[in-house]
Amino acid sequence: MAGSRLPGDAMTLLKRIRTIVSHPAVGLVMRVYLGGIFIYASMSKINYPAEFAESIAAYQLVPHWALHPMALLMPWLELISGVLLVVGVRTRAAAAAVGGMLAVFSLAVLLALLRGIPAGCGCFSSVEEPLGWGTFARDLLWLAMAVRVFAGPSALQLESLIFKSLREA
Repeated sequence: MAGSRLPGDAMTLLKRIRTIVSHPAVGLVMRVYLGGIFIYASMSKINYPAEFAESIAAYQLVPHWALHPMALLMPWLELISGVLLVVGVRTRAAAAAVGGMLAVFSLAVLLALLRGIPAGCGCFSSVEEPLGWGTFARDLLWLAMAVRVFAGPSALQLESLIFKSLREA
C-alpha cells in the first residue's frame, strides 16, 4: 500500500516545488541575481574588448571578421539586459535577451568541451580557469532561471508601477 502512495507523494512534492518556484518573490530573486551576474560580467569586457575578442576567438566558432564587432557589442547587450532585469523594466525582453545569450554560451561551451579546446570561459575576465562541465552546468542553470524570469511573475517590477500610475492619471 505504501508503494501506491508514492506517485501521490511525488505529485504533491512537484506541486509544492511549482508553487515555490512560481512565487513572485522567487522571480524577484532570480531576476536580480541574473541581472547582477550580467552587469558584473560586462564590466571587464567593456573595459578590455581586445582581451574579450581573444576569449571569443579561443572557441574557434566565430569568423575572424566578426570577433571585434562581437567583442564590442555583446558586453553592452549584457550590461543593458542586466540593468533592465535589476531595475524591473522590460523584464521579459531582458530575460529573453539573457536567455538567448545563455543558450549561445551554453552551446559554445559544450562544443568547446566536446572538441577538447583548452579555452577559458571568458565570462568574467580574460584570466580564468579552463572550461569544464561545471561551466556548462552553471550556464544551463542560469538559462533555466532566465526562462523562469521570462515566463513567471516577479515582484517589484518598476515597469508595472510606472504604467499603473500612468493609467490612473
